[in-house]
Amino acid sequence: MSNCTAVNLFVEETNLGDSIARHLRYTVGKSPAKATKQDVFYALAHSIREQLIDRMLETETRHSAQNSKQLVYLSAEFLIGQSLRNNLFNLGMLEDANRATQELGFSLEEITDAEADAPLGNGGLGRLAACFMESLATLGMPAYGFGINYQFGLFKQEIEDGFQTERTEQWFSQNSPWLIERPAEACSIPLFGRIEHQVDSAGKYAPMWVDWRVAIGIPYDIPIVGFGGKTVNYLRLYSARSSDEFDMQIFNSGDYMRAVEAKISIETISKVLYPADSSPAGKELRLVQEYFMVACALRDTVRKFEEQNPGKSLQALPDRFAIQMNDTHPALVVAELMRILVDEHAMEWEPAWEVTHAVCGYTNHTLLPEALEKWPVQLMDKVLPRHLQIIYEINRRFLRQVEKRYPGQPERLSRMSLIEEGEKPQVRMAQLAIVGSHSVNGVAALHSDLVQKKLVPEFGDFWPERFNNKTNGVTHRRWLASANPGLASLITEIVGTGWMTDLTLVRGLEAEASDHGFQHEFRRVKAENKDRLARLIQRTEQITIDPGSLFDVHVKRIHEYKRQLLNAMRVMWDYLSLVEDGRTPTVARTYIFGGKAAPGYATAKLIIKLINNLAEVVNNDSRCDSSMKVVFMHDYKVSLAEQIIPAADLSEQISTAGMEASGTGNMKMAMNGALTMGTLDGANIEILEEVGEENIYIFGLTAEEVEAKRNSYDPCAYYRDSATVRRVMDALRDDRFCAESPGLFRPIFDSIMNQGDRYFHLADLESYLAAQERAAGDFLNDEEWSRKGILNVARSGKFSSDRTVAEYAREIWGLRAA
Repeated sequence: MSNCTAVNLFVEETNLGDSIARHLRYTVGKSPAKATKQDVFYALAHSIREQLIDRMLETETRHSAQNSKQLVYLSAEFLIGQSLRNNLFNLGMLEDANRATQELGFSLEEITDAEADAPLGNGGLGRLAACFMESLATLGMPAYGFGINYQFGLFKQEIEDGFQTERTEQWFSQNSPWLIERPAEACSIPLFGRIEHQVDSAGKYAPMWVDWRVAIGIPYDIPIVGFGGKTVNYLRLYSARSSDEFDMQIFNSGDYMRAVEAKISIETISKVLYPADSSPAGKELRLVQEYFMVACALRDTVRKFEEQNPGKSLQALPDRFAIQMNDTHPALVVAELMRILVDEHAMEWEPAWEVTHAVCGYTNHTLLPEALEKWPVQLMDKVLPRHLQIIYEINRRFLRQVEKRYPGQPERLSRMSLIEEGEKPQVRMAQLAIVGSHSVNGVAALHSDLVQKKLVPEFGDFWPERFNNKTNGVTHRRWLASANPGLASLITEIVGTGWMTDLTLVRGLEAEASDHGFQHEFRRVKAENKDRLARLIQRTEQITIDPGSLFDVHVKRIHEYKRQLLNAMRVMWDYLSLVEDGRTPTVARTYIFGGKAAPGYATAKLIIKLINNLAEVVNNDSRCDSSMKVVFMHDYKVSLAEQIIPAADLSEQISTAGMEASGTGNMKMAMNGALTMGTLDGANIEILEEVGEENIYIFGLTAEEVEAKRNSYDPCAYYRDSATVRRVMDALRDDRFCAESPGLFRPIFDSIMNQGDRYFHLADLESYLAAQERAAGDFLNDEEWSRKGILNVARSGKFSSDRTVAEYAREIWGLRAA
């Protein structure tokens, strides 16, 4: 019996409508006649939660009976978005839920839209982690995510006078029905304190970490259901609470204010994702957060190991668990595991290091050296004095190995050291993760190559066997099957239902790519998705757009290397060409932007203001009515992406070559039939290899060319030699799009003309414009554009996260389905 069949039988035996009515009465406290959309959401979600818990307990029993090796996936972010629709989809219960909600007078869409996105991530890093969790459950892998239960999470973005403003997103206070509190499995986490230097009875140095403060980690589990419902793993998120005992000691001493301050200080740990680190207090909080996350996860892991393997030494930990660091935020797991093994379990250093090295793996997600985390030694000594000792010892032993292989090369030792020396020494977290792991992977072929050869070349030379590639993927069930049901139905008509768990089967669409009937249906589905998005834009942004125009979509975190500014320059060029030269655009186009800038990132926030000013000018100029509209969709998040991506015609993936690790938005849009406009960067290269060069628009410098030009690049030369560049830059300089705020965009102008144009905007501008013209010409030919879009869908099979996690499981974790 298949998973899907089993789910259907289960549903028939348990009437969903009755369950909703029961929860309306006894969980929400309402009669069906008086229930609001929010009430029905909670009742339906609690009904589904019951089924998830049953299956989660069954999954745990199955994994325990098989003594399966388990994955501990550590990530500062899990951007899971809304859960109700995804859970219904994977359980095969969408139709049942639709019938049940209609009986109460609501559409299922109204009810699922009532759910707040869980804002537990900032962008691609957190969304990747969420996709991995779903794929691991679908593949039946024993895998558990660990992170922080941020009370506020990522901010809610609002736009005021074109500027981004930030508001707190209090999703936790809305009583998420998916969070299952586990107070019995809370753990105590020591922080701060000092080292008491001692020797044991054998005369061996035995330092004691004393006088620490305690944070209590309270776990909350979110069930993660795989497709078909057989496996339900969980994501475990920790909230920080102060220790009651510690608080009472302070109260009893009469220092009431200090007791309150201590409580607030501890509970701040799980308040906000990525607190601003521009101040010493902000830096300290970030370091405390990262330690709190890994310390809680390791205590849980050790507890499980001891429960499941009574009497066994922790030297067997790598046989039972694999730990994966999603970027450098969890890198302290290396030092914390060593501390647990050496200090708490009296293991000798060498076997403890063998355990740590064998159990840990590290995924790198950035090629920007400034994005590699470093913590001041002084701060580490204050917050985690014992861990700093351990890091110094790891470094001493590691550098001894390096010196042995490369004698007389002090510069190499300095570059490879875990400690960056200088006036203010810092701990290099990427180096700690690399040294403490048996596997170091990048997330796209180009990225992995650059990590090994450019980012940390000395480590790539020292341990070439340790480095490998695992190209990212996305869960196609959420991003195609659930988000785009019209296209999913077309696919199923051609290839059957097997593609839900094997995306390579969509290759069967290739034979239909030139079929006029199939093309017509493909265009119909796209038109419906575009109509839906147009209505949403009218409702949320008060902008009327033409659904028949080319939907040109650029949605992702706002950052200079992602080059939303290059896209804005293109909009400026198109507008000026229209109103000053009378040049009618080849095709009517709607430029759709979305994304958040970090609160302290002034340049990124100014780029958002520029885009909104462009929208204000273009959308209010009657000369543009039939050919141009600019939209910045505020508060971009998972649920919004699920509506934008199926409607995209053109997918903007235009990062400076060599700077984007992978990207996943490029994959989501390609598998939904959008054509990619991109540089040879990240996973764009692999999309090109899969879909064919005639079905993608590539422009700009390569990573090698960017590197070669790095020291000689002169943006002023492009300004002198190109009338196109001059027109765009002069418009920025002369306040063409900020007449009421003279000089507003001067910092952008200066960053390009006077500060070197680090991200090569001017070098790529003309190539970008030419590629856009090619795309516009192709869009005019319905049949040719449809054929290209269908082939993008058909050739997207590589980019399922099922494939990605299967590679991790086989080649890094040693994990099997259970």
